[in-house]
Amino acid sequence: MGPGRLSQSLLLRCWRAAAALGGARCRAGPLCTRPLSAVVRLRAPQRPPGRGGPPRAGGGGWRKGVAGASEEEEEEVVDELDEDEDEDEEGVEELLGPSPLALGPGVQRVAVVHPAVKWGPKKSPLTSAELQIAEAVALVDTLQNWTVLEKIIIPTKNPDKKFIFGKGNFQILTEKIKKLPHVTAVFLNVERISSLTKKELEDAWGVKVFDRYTVVLHIFRCNARTKEAKLQIALAEIPLLRSNLKNEVSQLDQQRGGSRYIMGSGETFMETQNRILKEKELKIRNALEKLRRKRSLLRTQRRKREFPIISVMGYTNCGKTTLIKALTGEAGLQPRDQLFATLDITAHAGYLPSHMAVIYIDTIGFLTDLPHNLVESFSATLEEVAYSDLIVHVRDITHPETILQKATVLSVLKNLNIPSHLLDSMVEVHNKVDLIERYKPTEENALAISALHGHGLEELKEEIEKKILTATGKKILTVSVNLEGPQLSWLYKEAAVQEVEVMPEDGTAKVKVIISSSAFGKYKNLFPNSKIFMP
Repeated sequence: MGPGRLSQSLLLRCWRAAAALGGARCRAGPLCTRPLSAVVRLRAPQRPPGRGGPPRAGGGGWRKGVAGASEEEEEEVVDELDEDEDEDEEGVEELLGPSPLALGPGVQRVAVVHPAVKWGPKKSPLTSAELQIAEAVALVDTLQNWTVLEKIIIPTKNPDKKFIFGKGNFQILTEKIKKLPHVTAVFLNVERISSLTKKELEDAWGVKVFDRYTVVLHIFRCNARTKEAKLQIALAEIPLLRSNLKNEVSQLDQQRGGSRYIMGSGETFMETQNRILKEKELKIRNALEKLRRKRSLLRTQRRKREFPIISVMGYTNCGKTTLIKALTGEAGLQPRDQLFATLDITAHAGYLPSHMAVIYIDTIGFLTDLPHNLVESFSATLEEVAYSDLIVHVRDITHPETILQKATVLSVLKNLNIPSHLLDSMVEVHNKVDLIERYKPTEENALAISALHGHGLEELKEEIEKKILTATGKKILTVSVNLEGPQLSWLYKEAAVQEVEVMPEDGTAKVKVIISSSAFGKYKNLFPNSKIFMP
C-alpha cells in the first residue's frame, strides 16, 4: 500500500476515533495526511456553540461511525467495498488509459465564434448572442493555457445545417479567421458538429475546430479526480469515437475503392472497430454499475442512521460549494471560481438550528445546451439526488441569464425523473445578493442570501429545518423522564437527544429530542405515563 493510501476499513476506524473527539482529520500516522474521507467524503461538522460533543442521530449518533448503524454492519459494508475494489482495479485502469480524444496540455489561442439565430424556434427569448458568447468565453477561460484572442458573432438561420452558416456569411467568417495569424483553434459555440463537418471546416480555416461538446468534455477531463468521474467521461467519449470512426472509414473506402476484410476474419474494419467500442462501452457501464451499487450500499447505511439528506444543486459556478462551506463550517472545502469545479458527488455533515445533524450533498453544476451524452453519462451520479429528503436550488442572482439558468436546472431535474414531491418542496436560494443593493426576491418563497458573507444563512437553515421535519416526519419535542427508569436510555438509542435538563430534587429530567413518527409512537406505547411537551 503506497504512501497516503489506507484501506476503507482503516479509514472507518479512524473516523470512529476522530468523531468521538470531534476531529476532522485521520490520525493514523505520518502516511495519512489527507482529509478523513470514507467513500462519500463525509466529514465531521463543527460542533454547535456551547455543546460538549457531537450530537447523536438516528440509532445512536456519530459515535457509531459513518457508514452504518453498528460496527458489524460497517465491517460488512467495508469488506464488500474492498473485495470489489481489488477485483476491478486492473480492468478499470485499462479503461482509463490515454484517450484518443484528449486535447493535451498545449497552448491554444482561440477565436470564439457564435452562430446568432435571429429568428425561428432555435432562438431563445431568455438570452442574447452577447451573453451566449460570454459563456463560451468563460468555458475557454476555465482551461489552463487557453486564451481567447477574438470573439466573433455571425448570424445564421439554422445552426444545425452542415456548415452552420449561409454561403455568404461563411465566406465572411473564413476571411476573418484567416486574418488572425496567431489563432491556433476555433471554438464554434454549437452543441456538436459532425466529424465530417469538423474536417471540412478545419480544411477551410487551416486551424483546429472545437464544438461545445469537445470543450466541455475537455474541461471535465481536466477536473476529474475520482475513478467514477473519469469513467463517466470515458463513457461520454464513446459517441465521438463512433462518429470519428465513421468518417475515417468513409475516407478509407474512397481511397481503397471499398471496404476490406481484416485478416480473413470476415469482419470489415468498420465492424471490428465498432465491436471494440461496444465492448469498451459495456465494460465502462459495468464498472459504473458496480460503483453505483457501492453508493447504494452506503446510502442504505446512512438511511439506517436516519441522517436527512439535502442535495444542493444549481447552474455551474452559482456558489453551491461556497454555500455548503458556510452551512457546515467545513474548513477543508475550497470553492473555486470556475465552471465545473465540482464533478463528483461529495457529502458534508452539518447542523440545523435544533442541532439536528444533516448531510449536504454537493453536485455537478448544470450548463445550457449541455450535450445529451454528457448528461446521460453523469446521470448515475446524479441519481443520488432522487434519494434526498430536500433539494436546495442555488441561483447566482447577479447573472444576466439567471432566469434561463433556472429554466435549465429545472429542465435537467425533470429529465432525471426526480420525484415530484422533491421538486414541489424545493428551496430556491438567490445567492450573491451582496453585489445588488437592497435586493428583494420577486419569486414567492425564494430566500436572499450571500454565501460568501453569511447574509441570510440563519433564515435559510430555519427554512431547511422546517422542510426536513415535514419530509422525514420527524418531531422536535421535550419529554419528562424518570432517571431511574429506562426512558432516557431508550431515547438515546431510538432518537436524537439534543438536551438533558436534570431535576435532582425529584429524580427526573427534561429531555429535548428529535424523533421520528414511528419511534414516537413506540415511546408513547412503552411509556404511557411520561409527560410530553410539544413546542
